[in-house]
Amino acid sequence: MSADLHIRPAMPADAPAIAEIYNEGIRDRVATFETRERTPQEVTAWIRDPTYPVLIAQRAGEMVGWISASKYRERACYAGIFEFSVYVRRSARGSGVGDALMAAFLPACQSAGAWKVVSRIFPENRASLSLCRRHGFREVGVYEKHGQLDGEWRDVVIVERLLTPP
Repeated sequence: MSADLHIRPAMPADAPAIAEIYNEGIRDRVATFETRERTPQEVTAWIRDPTYPVLIAQRAGEMVGWISASKYRERACYAGIFEFSVYVRRSARGSGVGDALMAAFLPACQSAGAWKVVSRIFPENRASLSLCRRHGFREVGVYEKHGQLDGEWRDVVIVERLLTPP
């Protein structure tokens, strides 16, 4: 990790910057099916849920990325599986922010009781797929035509990383 990069748990005061970075990703159309931008108030709800880790990366006092876990499915048997999202500010992409976030995030998920972390990634999102490979995720398969984005069917690659059971 770069010496000038600081990773820490998110706080409610971080919600505007998290929303800004997320909305940048929504507008880019390379990382999510979401098309509706998020408000800081919506992001605050994620941060206030102590069940799932939300971490941020700061460089020179500016937030440059975030990573968060969320519930995978409602059924009790899936309680130890976390789904994750990671977003890096456009100006900071390719500078190691994602690696630093993921390196801190996986132990945080394990400490929170996760035994597996999963995500679905657009096949064209090579940066996210590479990030996951570097951190021990395996590609499980592809959901074809998983959803539409701007009227176009998109596939997603399913990735998973097993953690040591708590």
